[in-house]
Amino acid sequence: TNASAPQTLAETVAKTSSLKTFNALVAEAGMTETLKAAGPYTVFAPSDAAFKAVPAKTLTALKADKAMLKSVLSYHIVPSRMESKDVKPGNVKTLGGAMIALARAGNFVTVEDAMVEQADIAASNGVVHVVDRVMMPPKKK
Repeated sequence: TNASAPQTLAETVAKTSSLKTFNALVAEAGMTETLKAAGPYTVFAPSDAAFKAVPAKTLTALKADKAMLKSVLSYHIVPSRMESKDVKPGNVKTLGGAMIALARAGNFVTVEDAMVEQADIAASNGVVHVVDRVMMPPKKK
């Protein structure tokens, strides 16, 4: 195998050292297959540090409720390929159907109130951006 060949988003997330928590939750939510699918997807993946900032009881509740976990993870995935240079200010629809607000200032990209810490980790079926906080989807009315 050619080590430099882009891997799927699932493999890319799995080998990004700052995304261990996100990777584990993707597996728990049964979404690994989604990240192996053709896509393309843009994944705004919260870092391990971002997950540490989430209240423990919130994480426990997420792990206990697969549907809720899936909706939170889906809120970090956009069903198109967007490198940081492609980001335009405005709202985009996430995999879960909710909208997220994107903005860019120079090289800095923000998603809602999260900032991209590591941009443009290329995968064969999309791109990963590591963000500094976990975003919670709006509660369904």
